[in-house]
Amino acid sequence: MSCLFCRIVDGEVPATIVHETKTTLAFRDLHPKAPVHVLLIPREHVPNAVDLNGEQLGDLFAAAREVAEAEGVSESGYRLLFNTGPDSGQVIFHAHLHLLGGEKL
Repeated sequence: MSCLFCRIVDGEVPATIVHETKTTLAFRDLHPKAPVHVLLIPREHVPNAVDLNGEQLGDLFAAAREVAEAEGVSESGYRLLFNTGPDSGQVIFHAHLHLLGGEKL
């Protein structure tokens, strides 16, 4: 499969994984925009955020809560962001939730 994030899920491409569940995977962004910049993805290929179902969204947000706590940003605050479509800046068309924190954004 040509999807970079699917290849990460399959273990074909290395990533610094910080959290994983049966349905989600979280890893550090290669080009961080903040001291903490983690990408959270569903293990199943879904092209963009609006195609996620309620269960997938719930799993991603539950994982984000756990990552924020583990990364030490749950108290100070963090940003959660989906980019959807090319005009938003989405360059990998596998839904992914950005978690950014560790400084005033």
